[in-house]
Amino acid sequence: MTVADLLEETYSALSSNKARSFLTILGIVIGIGSVIAMVAIGQGAQSSIAARIQSIGSDLVQVTPGAQRGVGTQVSSGRGASRTLTQEDADAISKEVSTAKAVAPELSGRYQVTAKGKNTNTSVVGVSPTYPAVRNIAVDQGSFISDQNLLSLSKVAVLGPTTRDDLFGTDAEAVGQTIRIKNIEFKVIGITTAKGGTGFGSQDDMIFIPLTSAQRFLAGDNYVTTISVQAVDSDSMAQTQQQITDLLLSRHHISDPEAADFSTLNQADIVATASSVTGTFTILLAAVAGISLVVGGIGIMNMMLTTVTERTREIGLRKAIGAKRSEINLQFLIEAIVLTCVGGLVGIVLGWAVSFGITYLGILQTSVSFSSVLLAFGVSAVIGIVFGYFPARRAAALNPIDALRYE
Repeated sequence: MTVADLLEETYSALSSNKARSFLTILGIVIGIGSVIAMVAIGQGAQSSIAARIQSIGSDLVQVTPGAQRGVGTQVSSGRGASRTLTQEDADAISKEVSTAKAVAPELSGRYQVTAKGKNTNTSVVGVSPTYPAVRNIAVDQGSFISDQNLLSLSKVAVLGPTTRDDLFGTDAEAVGQTIRIKNIEFKVIGITTAKGGTGFGSQDDMIFIPLTSAQRFLAGDNYVTTISVQAVDSDSMAQTQQQITDLLLSRHHISDPEAADFSTLNQADIVATASSVTGTFTILLAAVAGISLVVGGIGIMNMMLTTVTERTREIGLRKAIGAKRSEINLQFLIEAIVLTCVGGLVGIVLGWAVSFGITYLGILQTSVSFSSVLLAFGVSAVIGIVFGYFPARRAAALNPIDALRYE
């Protein structure tokens, strides 16, 4: 039997019962489409999170305060009330850490802010002029905090675009207007460029004021809540982190690193951790979607077993006129593979369309990779072979005399 004969017989067998073939293929289509869409969502989320982390600055090492609990204990996770970092620590890092390109201390807190009868609860961050370079902030209108603002404890503010919209509206001119923080008036001198992102920690929903003004008028102390340090390059981040740790341990007179009243976080470690979490999430999504592939494979086996039963007399006749066992086996196996491959191709198109639709509607950024498409199609082919083998073997093993007698 030639390849052309096999394909012709396969087409004839599958088209003779179109409804059954369609429903069988549909199971594979849904399975493959689900796997591709779920993997695309997971990979898109991973890329989005990594990009969001990178957007807060490049080559960063962040130092945050922690409550010292004694030897052998870890830094407290409740760092909001800790006041173990100061402006002097930031100055020391800037002077003594050789791989530090720039240092940006900050003092942040959430406050109720009012302006022209409107109000919002947002993050107010006291910063220095180095903050935009370290944290990738750009000014869209006006200007940012200057050294003169810092020295003179100026009551000026730079708004994120989301905060601007909440307080003044999208069309209003905010620069030159006045806002009140803790009943203290601050003059708006600039608006930052939108970076995207929502929720806590979004740099679009922040107000930036001079660090000295935040310490004097809002906090009443000279502590800082975070010190962001930009390394000279990505390769020196680990070295920068170690130098900062050694310096602060010495300044805070702590001999045991386990008892440190601060913690340092490498941006590369944050990205790696986030990628690991989203990678696990992607695998979980793919595994859940993969269950439908197994169900589709069972559907193929069920159809092929039914087909073998219905075509028992045909198989007996073929074997009686000289068809080999391997030819019968190959014929039914190819029918199963064709079902899964057709379903796989349609499923790939469906998965891509769903992923594109999710991105187009702005629900979530997705990323369809060639590897996921190749994997999904390969899995569909394997399912056709695995779940089609037993029915094909059963057909090939039929005794031609018993098959001809079958009613």
